[in-house]
Amino acid sequence: MTETLKANRHPQHVTIVSETFPPEINGVANTLRHLCQGLMQRGHRVTVIRPRQQHESKGHFKSAGEALFTHEHVVSGCPLPGYADLRFGVATPGRLRRLWVTDRPDAVYIATQGPLGVSATSAARQLGIPVSSGFHTNFHSYSRYYGVGALERLLCLYGRWFHNRTAITLVPTRKMQQATRAMGITATGIWSRGVDCRRFTPHNRDAALRESWGLAANDRAVLYVGRLAPEKNLRMAVACFERIRGLHPQARFVLVGDGPLRRQLAQRHPDYIFAGTRRGDDLARHFASGDLFLFPSKTDTFGNVVLEAMASGLAVVAFDDAAAAEHIRHEENGMKVPLDQDEAFVDSALRLADQPTLLNRVRAQARLDALEQSWAAQIEQFEQLVFNQTTKAGYHASSKQSVSLL
Repeated sequence: MTETLKANRHPQHVTIVSETFPPEINGVANTLRHLCQGLMQRGHRVTVIRPRQQHESKGHFKSAGEALFTHEHVVSGCPLPGYADLRFGVATPGRLRRLWVTDRPDAVYIATQGPLGVSATSAARQLGIPVSSGFHTNFHSYSRYYGVGALERLLCLYGRWFHNRTAITLVPTRKMQQATRAMGITATGIWSRGVDCRRFTPHNRDAALRESWGLAANDRAVLYVGRLAPEKNLRMAVACFERIRGLHPQARFVLVGDGPLRRQLAQRHPDYIFAGTRRGDDLARHFASGDLFLFPSKTDTFGNVVLEAMASGLAVVAFDDAAAAEHIRHEENGMKVPLDQDEAFVDSALRLADQPTLLNRVRAQARLDALEQSWAAQIEQFEQLVFNQTTKAGYHASSKQSVSLL
């Protein structure tokens, strides 16, 4: 237990409820991995409630030497429409009440907005357990990419109802705080993300890996890391790379990740390098072996990969949104452009590809700035926001006020 925890806070028992959790690979699961580890390192007891994952017979996933929770409860799961590799959980409020009467947490944190989160919120409220939520995913924005754009307004209304039943909703950026307030979510707090700079570092650059991509020493590796899915705006990334390749024929586009668009992309662009899903040190090696990093998404609430790319010494090109809005200073530690200026996105990438001095300066500054984004500080911020609710006796959703602790 750290001196900070000893001085400021007694150990707490927190239950984290999520429809996705490691070893699944996505931004929410990655964030929860660091959250659970950080809370346990600070002396807290962590219980996780999640649905059974694909190809899982007994649950209880742990990587070697990695403890993510003190206790775990696995509930039934069903495939999420449009995201068949993810599942939503099914558990009645009564089941959760019985669990928490026996083993009562000091606080409940709901990371996802699905049926499991609804049941957990109801059970916690009925028992008087402080319950907070996280706004990790723009599901209402995703609807337009899956042929159900007409549901966007309904999903917004659902999100407002869901989050206003909790004492506070944690959002990762100031811009997202403004967006959730506009949705009518009344109590919000900013909880950002960190990055593991010991894992993600330029020292992991691998000449043999770059050679396997067909690159010489001074050739450009343009990298994308993330889900290969419609909402990630991959069409923009492809158009951008093709412009780069028009001027630099030896450049290579490396896509790390998987998803429903992989087959289509591979058929249309057989010369692209599809590295598939990568984890841990292998993922860090792929990051560090790149030069430019394209983050074309306009729907992410944050985008952990932006910080991971910066920590790895890559020059990030992104829209002025999510993580980039918070952490990238244009032409200093990366390139960011307004959301409605696709051509500026391409122009920024071309400048980096054409100007080695600018590219090297941006890459060096990105690494320096990433070193300041520790997970330890974010875990402490989570404590202040979520555990502070335990000191508020009998909170009422109707009287909540908006807060920002930065």
